[in-house]
Amino acid sequence: MVDVCLPGTGGMLPLVRRYLTCCWVEVMGKAILIDCGEGTQMALSAAECHVSRMECLLITHFHADHISGLPGLMLTLGNQGKTTPLVIAGPAGIGRVVSSLLVIAQKLPFEIIIKELDQKSPEKFEIAGLEINTLPLKHKVPCLGYNITYHRKPVFNPQKAAALNIPVTYYKNLHAGETVEIDGNIYTPDMVLDGERKPIKVTYCTDTRPFDGMVDFAEGSNLFVCEGMYCDDQMREKMNEKHHMLFSDAANIAQKANVPELWLTHFSPALTHPAEYKDDVCKIFANTVITRDGIKKTIVPDDNI
Repeated sequence: MVDVCLPGTGGMLPLVRRYLTCCWVEVMGKAILIDCGEGTQMALSAAECHVSRMECLLITHFHADHISGLPGLMLTLGNQGKTTPLVIAGPAGIGRVVSSLLVIAQKLPFEIIIKELDQKSPEKFEIAGLEINTLPLKHKVPCLGYNITYHRKPVFNPQKAAALNIPVTYYKNLHAGETVEIDGNIYTPDMVLDGERKPIKVTYCTDTRPFDGMVDFAEGSNLFVCEGMYCDDQMREKMNEKHHMLFSDAANIAQKANVPELWLTHFSPALTHPAEYKDDVCKIFANTVITRDGIKKTIVPDDNI
């Protein structure tokens, strides 16, 4: 299972009624946070996301509403007893930006590992047992979209293991893909596994103009989280200038990518009641959710294995 939460859903500046956009993805007690604008530590607390579980912070780009909350978040992690390393990944230059921001948050009790990502070509890497894929987006500054994929272990068949007289104490090793030796006999995982399980994938894209590459990037996702800065198509010219998206842009991408569910986020401060426009966007993509701060979902595989 994969737990997803949007502690904040706003763009540009934090509001009394809406924190800045960020995304929390947690699997088996380890979490990845995407973006940390001003006040993110409060948004996480309000959403009951346990920051002690953070293994990685992914930054989409270097606009203030996506990274200016870094010092406060790091101090919060330290104050809550974090001592294990934290990976911070983002576009090229992330090391310089993090170093500058942490001038006011020095002597943290944990190590920060910086990972600079290519801002022109897709990349793939692994953090906390999760596969991360990037997509360079089309914003005014270098900006990355992220796929977070949880590859589940293959199906373990205890009947096969029992038929081979393999002691139960070795089941975990074989299920984890390890080869074991018992009384001089070698047992490999393929001898007790039945097949691959479908992975769980979450796609996150914000602060970009829409383009065809987003369709391929989101395809196969269990959940597509995408910005919808404004709902009114009359704002098209303004959005093109600012390199942002409308509700209809995100819905069209979701429809083309054939995803099961779309979450809209990163609402303009001027958009007081985004949920009022749900019916309009659902005409394009029926399973669209106009999110709110603290929205949560547990993605449960539908294969029942």
